[in-house]
Amino acid sequence: MQINITEMGFIRVASVSPELRVADIEFNNTLISQSIQKAEKANVNIIVFPEMCITGYTCGDLFFQKLLLDNAIESVLNLAKAHSKSKIISIVGAPIQISDKIYNAAFILQNGKILGIVPKTYLPNNAEFYEERWFASSFHCSESFIEIKDELIPFGADLLFVNKETEMIFGIEICEDLWAVIPPSSMMSIAGANLIFNLSASDEYLGKYQYRKNLVITQSARYLSGYIYASAGPNESSSDLVYSGQCMVAENGVLLQESQRFQFESQMIIADLDIDKLKSERTKNTSYRKSERGIDYRMIECDIKHIQDTIFQRQISRTPFIPSDESVRSETCEEIFNIQQTGLAKRLKHIACKNVVIGVSGGLDSTLALLVTHKAFQKLGMNPNGIHAITMPGFGTTQKTYMNAQKLSGMLNCTFLEVDIKPAVNQHFKDIQHDINLLDTTYENAQARERTQILMDYANKVKGIVIGTGDLSEMALGWSTYNGDHMSMYGINAGVPKTLIKYIIEWCINTETDEKYCKVLLDIISTPISPELLPPGKGDKIEQKTEDQIGPYILHDFFLYHFIRNSYPPLKIMELAAYSFKGEYSRQVIIKYLKLFFKKFFENQFKRNCLPDSVKVGSVALSPRGDWRMPSDSLPNIWLNDLDTLK
Repeated sequence: MQINITEMGFIRVASVSPELRVADIEFNNTLISQSIQKAEKANVNIIVFPEMCITGYTCGDLFFQKLLLDNAIESVLNLAKAHSKSKIISIVGAPIQISDKIYNAAFILQNGKILGIVPKTYLPNNAEFYEERWFASSFHCSESFIEIKDELIPFGADLLFVNKETEMIFGIEICEDLWAVIPPSSMMSIAGANLIFNLSASDEYLGKYQYRKNLVITQSARYLSGYIYASAGPNESSSDLVYSGQCMVAENGVLLQESQRFQFESQMIIADLDIDKLKSERTKNTSYRKSERGIDYRMIECDIKHIQDTIFQRQISRTPFIPSDESVRSETCEEIFNIQQTGLAKRLKHIACKNVVIGVSGGLDSTLALLVTHKAFQKLGMNPNGIHAITMPGFGTTQKTYMNAQKLSGMLNCTFLEVDIKPAVNQHFKDIQHDINLLDTTYENAQARERTQILMDYANKVKGIVIGTGDLSEMALGWSTYNGDHMSMYGINAGVPKTLIKYIIEWCINTETDEKYCKVLLDIISTPISPELLPPGKGDKIEQKTEDQIGPYILHDFFLYHFIRNSYPPLKIMELAAYSFKGEYSRQVIIKYLKLFFKKFFENQFKRNCLPDSVKVGSVALSPRGDWRMPSDSLPNIWLNDLDTLK
């Protein structure tokens, strides 16, 4: 399946630490050119090399040799000429002499030309570094243009490179610039640069690797940008220092790719950076919008080749709410659990409440709510008998879920109560003249509202509050009965998506040693998701499965994340889903449920607008008092029309 990477808002970048010989410019040119050719075949838009990659960073006083300087410039021109028929943008490092000053500079090449030259600003001159011996800072340059081979070329640290079609703007830093108190990239980013390329020659010593890595990741997060870093490798002179060839690509605080270090062979990493995502982050971030622009940058036009490819050079997770790394996932689950229990504990502490009421069904949501509540009681040193777990069997309740609710409540030493709602609902059907054999919305919602009435009234009886169990995914789809399970006095799960709840419960299992307790929890997470409002099938089997009606939650959570977190349009969400779920769901199925998602998301905003207080746990939240402000009577037409353009 061919994907238009460019039209979907991605820019493909490469970071290279090439094999090198110090002062052997011809050899270095050949290896750099080979890397550019390799990147061209991989449909790379922009490739960056280390600081002084043409000559080698460790040339020392050889930088005073005119022959070395002249050959370096000639090499840059030859590189540009060699790749003149390609639209790839190559960023290479070399020294350049202007009048009586030598600059450590980055050369930006495309279409056979040098688009611009950016000199280094901050020159390290301490410890193992003494760059001021050879080079001048950009602070000391007065030229705005320089002439090379009859070509007038923009020169200076005030250059940014822009492609208007893709809205990509990139800036250049050189090594120490990143380590400065106020890095040049700070002003570049405020001026609109969404990608920063760093040509570096950073030596290794104990502890520096992780610090440098954190610096790159943090820089990308602080400036809501992509940060592409290429450093000199171990072929540099080892007279006093060793270089590792570390290459990294980070995007808004996430490391997308990293190279192997200490490799003598050329190392290349490739990643697709999401310009749409970065634009969305900046649009929403008021701190970014309020930042004052201190420098007037010159904008240099560049081309971006449209990329058609069958693969993305980045991970497109099927479960964006769930970390793929098991240890990170465990930490995430623990953090969410702590946020939930602390939010509830604060509320209970504030209102001096010793009793809570939870409707327990033996399903995922009520189980998590019960576990969180129990932990909150422990945190406050309160007796778990104050947790009133009420199971309310109705027309669809199965023995399996009923027994699991009962067992779990007992194991947690909660006060357990059973209230059979069938007689009351039957009476209600008589009162409103509803045929009990008509298994419609009234049949289902009457049970949900009866349960809520019981919970609310029982909470009054024990002077407690009702803990809501509905999750983020249900809120997005409006999959709750208005003034039924939609309502509570504190929504403990409202920030947790359905696909993540199972993993949080699994984390709870992994922290326990009681085998019987763990067995109950394992049985609960293996139970099909169901409201259990319609009669079970033969053998007391759950027939009413939520995902049979609204579609897979794994798809809806994928849609929700990218719609809210990244503000992606439907077509981009669909293409990413089709790529990610290839082999599991067809494009037709994805489009079907994506349309359903938008329809339900828009038509159910009225439910979200009157939600009870609930704790936020992640970057995607739908509280009408916080993250999501939307009118109840807005229409999804333009979003649905976007999908209708597909054949």
